[in-house]
Amino acid sequence: MQTYADFARSPEGHAALFGFLGAVMITFGGFGAGSVRQRDPLLEAMNLSWLRFGHGYALSTILIWIGVLLMITAWVRLGRTTLGLGNRAGAAVTLNELRAIVGIWIFPLLFAVPMFSRDAYSYLAQGALLRDGFDPYQVGPVANPGVLLDNVSPVWTTTTAPYGPVFLLLGRAITAITGDNVVAGTIALRLVMLPGLALMMWAVPYLTKHLGGKPTVALWLAVLNPLVLIHLIGGVHNEMLMVGLMCAGIALVLERHHAAGIVVVAIGVAIKATAGIALPFLVWIWMLHERERRAAERAAADPNAPADPSSTPENGAPDAAKAGPDMPHPAMTFAKIAGLGLSVFAVVFVAASAIAGVGIGWLTALSGSKKIINWLSLPTIMAHATTWITPLRMESVLTVTRALCALALVAVLVWTWWRFRHSEREAVFGILIAFVGIVILSPAALPWYYSWPLALAAAFALSTTTLMVLVGLCTWLMLVFQPDGSIGLYNFWHVAAATFAAVVAALSLRTVDPLRLRSAPPQQAMPRADVAAAASRP
Repeated sequence: MQTYADFARSPEGHAALFGFLGAVMITFGGFGAGSVRQRDPLLEAMNLSWLRFGHGYALSTILIWIGVLLMITAWVRLGRTTLGLGNRAGAAVTLNELRAIVGIWIFPLLFAVPMFSRDAYSYLAQGALLRDGFDPYQVGPVANPGVLLDNVSPVWTTTTAPYGPVFLLLGRAITAITGDNVVAGTIALRLVMLPGLALMMWAVPYLTKHLGGKPTVALWLAVLNPLVLIHLIGGVHNEMLMVGLMCAGIALVLERHHAAGIVVVAIGVAIKATAGIALPFLVWIWMLHERERRAAERAAADPNAPADPSSTPENGAPDAAKAGPDMPHPAMTFAKIAGLGLSVFAVVFVAASAIAGVGIGWLTALSGSKKIINWLSLPTIMAHATTWITPLRMESVLTVTRALCALALVAVLVWTWWRFRHSEREAVFGILIAFVGIVILSPAALPWYYSWPLALAAAFALSTTTLMVLVGLCTWLMLVFQPDGSIGLYNFWHVAAATFAAVVAALSLRTVDPLRLRSAPPQQAMPRADVAAAASRP
């Protein structure tokens, strides 16, 4: 373990400092160009309202983008060290160091205005609805006028809450404590998200035990990622809680704590419904564990008993749905395990709904995402492409492409669930594929949605080339939205700049200076042990 002084002088220490400086710049720039309130008494009292207009706004925007690029640069440098691809022989970074860097990077963001999204204001307004006796599944924030409503994006003022009862309870508790104080409410929301971050920092590296990845690489890719930290902490998105709970639940199921794992995933669903995609795959894992348990009992009772033919290497991977001596009636076993899992899930959900005093109206509100139209979803891309070559109108075409992609999504989810049932690793990979399908084929997608599959992908053994592609994708997604939450996808030069930065970031994971801007190649540093040995020589 390095001393603090050694860490500060090391490449990972420099990366930590760069990322921290970037987060500080994002925080300060956000007061002028982030997803600011309609009226900011704090800035007015400090005579800093000029930051939101004219040259002040331009300066704030530049500060944010420099901060974002600094964090991306620091992340890529840290990735090189984590992968052992840097210019320092023998370099290494530990899990504890990476976890410490997470804390260093997010600390300034805890005090920023909401960044790259205005969803935090909707969360607070929905929590205030429940606090004031309204049903957020029946009415939108417009039913409860006040300071919180004033800051909600117009498109969401009449939209009912699409989130689960646990998240509404959290929103009610926060607004009960902070009242209509937007600043205090935003900070409280971020603090509520921190348990999700903590669960991710534990669960994602832990999943590598079962999925074959490297813990430090998994933590670097899935948690230290600027796309995750800036959007989920800076942007205050409840994906932070949902993904953390989902990963922790999957880890518990893999460790054969099946009921506990389903309870944790159920709480994640009660935050945001998307986590429920994991549940059918967890049934396969439970069945595989049950088959292994029965096989062990049969072998203990009769050491000469033949092995289950559905589980032997000669017949390929075990099949959770195939009959055999250890599981003669897999359909009945499936019904029993699925029923037990469903019962556990139902108890959690009914209890949360009863405490919140709401029903299941949030399921119908999930369609509210159709209001979002951008180039990140395949139905929108198909609709735009159709309007380029036909005289059809966007609205009519989009309805058709969304319907077609919805059918395709159902087919993908069913096929994926049935196909990936032969091992723990397959089942988790199936969850990953299902999330990718949802992000691509759903009516709408936003950059932070990619944190869903990314958290699971990071736990697998990934090649350097795959990591480079993911670095490029995450960088591009981080840069294509504006700090105030508006979409930059319809500005050619914005997209071009984001694409250039993404390519450079991807190449930089393997090459220290991909643009060859340095006049001479960097000197390779000596390992610390060699430096110490050289220093001790006469």
